[in-house]
Amino acid sequence: MARNAALWLAAAWALSLTTLGFFVVPMLFVYLPSPALAGAMAGHLFQVQTGISAFCALLLLGIEWVGRSQARQKRQPIVVLLGLVCALGAEFWVSPHIIARDNLALWHRLGSGSYLLQWLCALAVFYGHTKQLNAEARTD
Repeated sequence: MARNAALWLAAAWALSLTTLGFFVVPMLFVYLPSPALAGAMAGHLFQVQTGISAFCALLLLGIEWVGRSQARQKRQPIVVLLGLVCALGAEFWVSPHIIARDNLALWHRLGSGSYLLQWLCALAVFYGHTKQLNAEARTD
């Protein structure tokens, strides 16, 4: 049961990042009347995404902690923590600089890099849980 929950959480985390970062935000810049308006809306959506990411990551860490006596992949918690740090770092360290328009190109690149790394972490966690469930299914 917990393994299925972890897989669903990892999927929700990865798919929410994919949907927002690769579909919704680019569409804002295409269809809203000004880049400033699109950027402001994207900022609000990224705040919501940080909450989703933190929720998924913390629950995944909780599931990992509860099941720590079972055979688990040792790198999963580190990857989850890295993704969580990327999400929180972008929200509380990078975002204020972007809002203040403080060296916008640099901070935007750092935010984009952090988002990409977070997305890769979420995909790795999802892949790890999928691989683990497939291995368990073959042994049953």
